[in-house]
Amino acid sequence: MSKTILIVDDSDSLREVVGIALKNAGYEVIEGADGQEGLNQLDGKKIHLIISDVNMPNMNGIEMVKKIKDMAAYKFTPIIMLTTESGESLKDEGRSAGVKAWMVKPFKPEQMLDAVSKLIMP
Repeated sequence: MSKTILIVDDSDSLREVVGIALKNAGYEVIEGADGQEGLNQLDGKKIHLIISDVNMPNMNGIEMVKKIKDMAAYKFTPIIMLTTESGESLKDEGRSAGVKAWMVKPFKPEQMLDAVSKLIMP
């Protein structure tokens, strides 16, 4: 059975690039264009990993992570932040919210897939 990954980013092209890399590696992919859409995808289905941007309209990635960690069904779902932000204070805020990995754009798909395979839950 394939694993499902939620990609949350306000950039259509980024969701597409990440989605193609993940699908080619055998993952199911669902998407949200901002933090609120990302949360809307968490409707009880099994999500094995979440990849999210930080800067998005409506709800940013860190706010979304905090809300996800309050949801019993998704509390332990690993989250990778994929963002142009590389500031330590933001990374610290992300870590304390529950982010497992931080990747700075531009990124290499192989690096992302490597991080995904290490973090994804069986």
